[in-house]
Amino acid sequence: MLMRSAFHLASTRGGAPRLNIFVFHRVLPTPDPLFPDEVDAAAFDRMLGWISDWFRIVPLAEGIEQLRRGDLPARAAAITFDDGYADNLTQALPILQRHHAPATLFVATGFLDGGRMWNDTVIEAVRRTPLTHLDLGAIDMGRVAVGSVAEKRRAIGELIPRIKHLPPLARERHVAAVAEASQAALPDDLMMASAQLRQWHRAGMGVGAHTVTHPILATTDAETARQEMLDSKRWLEALIGERIGLFAYPNGKPEQDYRAEHADLAADVGFDAALATVWGAARRDSDVFQLPRFTPWDRTKYRFGARLLQNLLSS
Repeated sequence: MLMRSAFHLASTRGGAPRLNIFVFHRVLPTPDPLFPDEVDAAAFDRMLGWISDWFRIVPLAEGIEQLRRGDLPARAAAITFDDGYADNLTQALPILQRHHAPATLFVATGFLDGGRMWNDTVIEAVRRTPLTHLDLGAIDMGRVAVGSVAEKRRAIGELIPRIKHLPPLARERHVAAVAEASQAALPDDLMMASAQLRQWHRAGMGVGAHTVTHPILATTDAETARQEMLDSKRWLEALIGERIGLFAYPNGKPEQDYRAEHADLAADVGFDAALATVWGAARRDSDVFQLPRFTPWDRTKYRFGARLLQNLLSS
């Protein structure tokens, strides 16, 4: 009760309620030794229990519209997922339903039906390689140790930042080099199939666009960025038979991953709102094409709550 009262006061500070938008990616069935901080089903269940107790969870599109009109309820929150992982359906959906919590999934459409995001290709290549070292001379990294869990974690931690902000074609070449060097059999079931996304939507959950190939928009030309947004929007509309009004920027850091002109592009191609990944809670005067999203990384109830409170008070 004390935490709920604190969130009520913080979310209505200044008289205008704020919308706290949470962002998740994967919900694993069990903890991953390579990524011990990644959210698994048990952790997600606990976190959603806290959020449900402290906030009024509303569908994202509804919350944004209420924010615009000025009739958003106090302690309003929305749940979002990025990318389109199959475990959002198999692991997260039953937990969402148990807590009566709606959520919106932002889908990178090019990876559905057996595709794999570039970072997962790197991660799974390192995870599944039968080798103790990868020869990455083709991308100027020499021999990289991958024999132990600690070495695999270190290798992934070096590779992902090195590749992330490369232009799309260069990024593709680097990822292919890692996959080839690994000699690993890579999975093709990490992302949702089209039928699974329809199932998510039929369960009453929201769907938004997240580009086709998940490029860092700041590294793409304007026409490519526009096409990525528009093609993902149209593809999803055709799949679920409903207009797609919401968009989330890949990675989502302003100026680093996208720029102001991409917010203009999102409006121009017909989205109603777009979401970033920065600290803060959305206010009525927030730029609707750069709405903040934030999820604490803490795993204990009161540290999680304290960081959420800090986020609201800084908004």
